[in-house]
Amino acid sequence: MSEVHKKGLDAVLVQNDLESCCRGKSSCVVCQGADCTIGYAKQCIHNYIQTPRKEIPEGTSRIPTMDLKVYDEAELENAIAHLLKECKDCREDHTEDCIINVIRNCLEVSLFGDLHPYEGSALQYLMYLQSAFPEKAVLIADIYKS
Repeated sequence: MSEVHKKGLDAVLVQNDLESCCRGKSSCVVCQGADCTIGYAKQCIHNYIQTPRKEIPEGTSRIPTMDLKVYDEAELENAIAHLLKECKDCREDHTEDCIINVIRNCLEVSLFGDLHPYEGSALQYLMYLQSAFPEKAVLIADIYKS
């Protein structure tokens, strides 16, 4: 499954959102690159821009889930909402290593501290967030709807 997303992916939007989430050298002193959730996501979108592929081989399993940095929640919520708009709502064709899913997982680890289920539907995901993280879900849903 190395095909490009059928409807495309606004990689520049995703890249800009990730740059907004990044704490930068002023906060981290030394960039950890792919050892940081946002750094890994930035690497993934950079690779996608170079060679557009729908999936990242073993992408989900390589997410640095032990990254404990604190990020700006509003930037993370904004980035998740934008990614949900980019999702193709593939439902039964959903794969864990889809570029969008991997980057969303990175943002989740940064915002919620862990990975959360996604079944290929932005609406189902927002409903899940509503039950698990009601305050954050409202903010993400508002951005998603705008």
